[in-house]
Order: sequence, then structure tokens, then C-alpha cells
Amino acid sequence: MVHTTMATITKLKSGSWRVQVRRKGQYVASTFRLQADARNWARDIERRIDLGHNLGSPPTAEVDTIGKLIALHVRDMCDVGRAPLRSKSYCLEKLDRTLGSIKVKHLHREQLVAFGKHRAKEGAGPVTLAMELGYLRTVLLHAAAVHGIPTSVEPVDQARIALKRLALIGKGKERDRRPTPDELIRILAYYDANPRQIIPVGRIVRFAIATGMRQNEICQLHWTDVDAVQRVVVIRNRKHPRDKLGNNQTIALVSDAGWDPLVLMDEQAKVTGREGRVFPYGGRSVGAAFRRACRRMGINDLRFHDLRHETASRLFEAGYQIPEVALVTGHKDWKMLRRYTNLKPQDLAKRATTGVPRQKSLLRPFASLAETPPAIGICPRSGR
Repeated sequence: MVHTTMATITKLKSGSWRVQVRRKGQYVASTFRLQADARNWARDIERRIDLGHNLGSPPTAEVDTIGKLIALHVRDMCDVGRAPLRSKSYCLEKLDRTLGSIKVKHLHREQLVAFGKHRAKEGAGPVTLAMELGYLRTVLLHAAAVHGIPTSVEPVDQARIALKRLALIGKGKERDRRPTPDELIRILAYYDANPRQIIPVGRIVRFAIATGMRQNEICQLHWTDVDAVQRVVVIRNRKHPRDKLGNNQTIALVSDAGWDPLVLMDEQAKVTGREGRVFPYGGRSVGAAFRRACRRMGINDLRFHDLRHETASRLFEAGYQIPEVALVTGHKDWKMLRRYTNLKPQDLAKRATTGVPRQKSLLRPFASLAETPPAIGICPRSGR
């Protein structure tokens, strides 16, 4: 990082140089490929500000409402190539519509508690509301850290405590819904009986159970990310609590969840010719088609994401250990996988009294799934 008189010049991971100029209440930023260009631009901007020009964002004194702070945060994130994704954008838009007109210095706990109660009446669940308040806190901290705008996160922290006591914010309930064998047969039969449909949802459902991939991950998978010889695929920008962009994971393709992913992709290759995306369809369209089939089959409370639960459960039932399942599903925390084992205390007691030997792991045991699992190119159970 290089500091000039009133500018900060930072080298990005891409190799480019990010310049931020703060002078006389103004903030201007840009990105350059060469450091020399960044330095020259910073000096020119400082000179023009000294001459009285207004070059970009308004003086920080004018950024006095929650809405303006949100706009400033979004612009800054876009400038550094980290534009808010769909979920965060939706939350920020909701915050802007509801709280945007409030003066930053007038923000207080009562307003946010009232906001939480209103959102709950609109149908926002505990996780959604916790996420929205978390993003508001991020916006306030960003304004203070990056722009020197005086803000306080204390009202947000106090409101979170109050809303948690009212059970309006909290952690989501863990779902354990799995499609029954009959439900799965009916869903697949429904799609197989409609060969003219544009989206091969039946094949996608089978692929989802075979791989544990989410619907958007399936629809964004490219043929160039498939290694049929090693039986692995690379999932780009996989869902992560913090790092969405650049969070790529390599997962194993096994055939013990009911279908062989490579066979399903061979069928799909007849449609795409192994170019572009493996399943070139919209994730939302796939989800809508899945819900439509469930309605017509009279299947209640089944979501496409429950197929990921089905994958993990089937692999555990096939004798896989937690580190092995993680190589398929991509989970990094064993606690997230523990609920898929469906192991009851009485099952363990019964196994202990009957003398049934425990399944030995085929992979090197490691203490935490936070460490990188060993790469494999062989299906642990099928030997392929």
C-alpha cells in the first residue's frame, strides 16, 4: 500500500492499483493498471479539488441519511469489483426503502425494533431479519472506516438484543426433510412422461441427488470444469458465509447416491455438445419447474435444496464417513454434516450390543474439515 499526501494507493489481487482520494470533504476513487498512472491521477485529483472543483461524491457532511450511506457503500464495493450479489442487493434495497430517509445522527434503537416488528409482519423470518440488520451494521462501519463519517453501531446492537428476546431474529431451523421413495418416483415419472419439455428437470433432479450440488451451481457448471478421468468437477464461486467470489471447490463424482453423474452428463452432452454450460438453463426456472411438479403430484413442503440433504443422507447410509461425504458435498464444517447422519442414540446402543463392527474410513482422518481434504481421483466405494 502506498500513501500520498491525501490519497491511498492499494495493489489489488488482480494486479491493478486502486486509488482513493479524500480531501476537503470529498472522496474520489478509481482503478489503474499501472502504479505510475495511479500516482499521476491522484496528484491531478488533489490539485483540482484544491482549485474548488467538485469531482464526484458529495462532501461527507452531505452523506447524512441511511439511504445515502447505503448508496455510498454499494458504489465503493462496485468500484473494487465486489458488487453486492442478489441476496445482499435485495436486503440493501429493503433497508433503503424502509430506513433510507432517517438521518444517521438520529438513528436509534426504537426505530430498528419497530423496523424488525414490521418486517416480521411482512413475513420476514428470523434469519432474514438478522441478515438485514447485519448488512445495516456493515454499512455503518464502512462509512466510518472508509470515509471517516461519524456513525454508531450501538443502536443496531441494542435492537438485535431486543429482537432476539422477542424471538424475531435468530438462527434458522435445521430442515431434515427428505423426499420419500414414493415421492421421488412420482416426481421423476412426471418429468419422464413429458419428453418435449425444454428443461430436462428429471435429469437435473437425478444429477442433484448424485452430486449434492445446488440448483444454481448445476446450471452454472461448465464443461471445462469437468474432469471425467479424475472424476471431479470444479464448482466456481460456491456459496460461502463470507467469500462468495473466488470460492472455488473441487468435488468428487461418486455413484453411490443412486446415479452416476458422468452417465447423466454423457446424456446431457447429446444436447450441448460438451460446449459452454453442462445444463444451460436458469436456476430459477429449474426451481419453478420443480415446485410445479410437486404441486401437481400433491407433494407438500419439499424444496429443491432438500435434494442436497438427500445426497448426504444416502452417502452416510452407504457407509461413507464425514470426511468422505465432505469431498462430495463440499461442507467444510463437520457440524453441518452431522445432522445428515440421522443416527439415533438407540441405533448406536444396538450396534454396540450386537457387536456389529464400525465402518472404517477409507481416507486419512483429519481433525477438522477446515483443513484441506486430500485430493482423490477414485470413487471411494465403486473403485472407479
